[in-house]
Parts: sequence; structure tokens; C-alpha cells
Amino acid sequence: MDTPQVVMETNLEGLELFNRGKVRDVYRVGEDLLIIATDRLSAYDSVLPTGIPWKGKVLTALTLFWLDHLGEMAPNHLIAADPGEMGPKVAPHAELLRGRSMLVRRADVVPVECVVRGYLAGSGWREYQERGEICGVSLPAGLRQAEKLPEPIFTPSTKATSGHDEPLTMDEAAEIVGRDMAEDIRGRSIAVYGKAAEYAAGRGIIIADTKFEWGLHAGGLMLVDEVLTPDSSRFWPADSHRPDSSPFAFDKQYVRQWLDDSGWDHSPPAPSLPPEVVERTAERYCEACRRLTGSAPE
Repeated sequence: MDTPQVVMETNLEGLELFNRGKVRDVYRVGEDLLIIATDRLSAYDSVLPTGIPWKGKVLTALTLFWLDHLGEMAPNHLIAADPGEMGPKVAPHAELLRGRSMLVRRADVVPVECVVRGYLAGSGWREYQERGEICGVSLPAGLRQAEKLPEPIFTPSTKATSGHDEPLTMDEAAEIVGRDMAEDIRGRSIAVYGKAAEYAAGRGIIIADTKFEWGLHAGGLMLVDEVLTPDSSRFWPADSHRPDSSPFAFDKQYVRQWLDDSGWDHSPPAPSLPPEVVERTAERYCEACRRLTGSAPE
């Protein structure tokens, strides 16, 4: 399989740039939005100078798979994934966009990150060690790192435009979006996570935790942005998972660990990644896509 061109940034003539995020470039197409997943990778709130081959296509392929799989229980913003169906202004850029873009309905994004945790890991594990709870959700004593929780929990956070997202309790989330909306997005997020986790388990993958975004369009809530990708989730191979350890992961935890070991203090600019780290990261992203969808992106 030939390694594709690494796309770090797009500049599409004839289209208006709406936003350039850490990983995605977004353009206006009439009333809708064109979302492009580049091969940029962010860690510790910095965009790394080294791109990861296949990454943008993996994120897009997995998001499209999950939007279809979850469509009956969670409406979403997708209009088209084929650049040939995105209109005349997009058509000239079809070769660059194929496999890494989605035309979507523009929504008013709910200003709370909807994090669902099924296992103890990352910042949740650290908070549990300190307080015996996560985002105000009390948990039984004696749980171990990477252990499955008694049931999935909703642990929202702020949507920071810069710097770190900050954890929220449900009461704090309700102050931001209202009590009814907070309860609604909690229920929807846990339900979607549950269905996805059940499917993934059948493919040998544990979804330890994930982050959803919901948006309002035409008065209704729908899933927006990326869904259940290695950037927004922790994916662990079920056959090697052991509590009380830091599991192998099909996500960017491998890069985070390399950055920690490199001595970088997490202050920009981030260091370049060596070729072997780039290669192994690309392999992990592609393997997650292969296991979950049955194929790697072309």
C-alpha cells in the first residue's frame, strides 16, 4: 500500500475559509460547511510540525462509518462524503478532498464537550486517585487503572478556544447550557457510547472513553464533528487489556508517551517526530480503522 501525500494545510481557491482548527480545515459552501481532516496531529494543545500519513483519511472513514452505524439513534449533520456531490465550487478540488472531507449542515454547537468514560484512564484516573470521583460522579473505592467502571459515566468539560478544556460537574454544565439540555446530551451521549462500545467489543476493541459534540439544527439535536475516532477516543485491543496497567492503544497515546520521554515541557513549539514514531502512529490509526470497519482507507 503506497503511502499517500501528507496534507498539513489546505488553501482551496474559490472557497471561503470558515475556520482552521488544530486538525481540520473548514470552508463555507453556501449555507453548509466543508470539513477537511488534514494529517496534522495535536498533542498537549500544540499542533505538531510532523504530519501522520493516512490520519485524515482514517478520521473521516471512521466518522462516516459511525454516523451510518448510529444513524437510527442519533441524527447527524452529514450531507455528502463524495466531493463529486458537493457542488461546482468543490469539484475542482476533488482529488485532494477524496477520502478526507465531508459536506455537512451547519449547526449551533452545544458549548460543552460530552465525554463518556467506560474505563478509568487518563485525566479521569488521575482525578479518581485524588478524589474518588470524576467530575462530581462518585465511584467505588479500590478501582484500578484501566479498570472497567460499574457503568459508563458522563464527565463533561468546557470547550476551550485555547489552552486546556476544564472538567465540569453536571451542575456546572447545566449552568452553561441549561438543565434540560445538560440532561439531554448526557442521556444521548451515554446511549451512543453504549451502542458503539458493544459493536467495537465484537471486533476486539475496547472503547475506554470518547468525546462527542452535539449541535442544534432546525430545532433538533444532532451529532456533529468527528465521531469515535482515535483522536477523540481511547481504543484498546481487548485481547491484551489488563487492569492496573497502561494499555497498548490504537490512538495518539503513543505520540504523547514519546513526547513525554523526549523531555519536551509541553510549551510550544512542539518537537518534530522521528520517522519511526510517525510510521508506528500511522499503523495504529490504520489498524483501528481496519478492525472497526473491515478495511483501511484507500
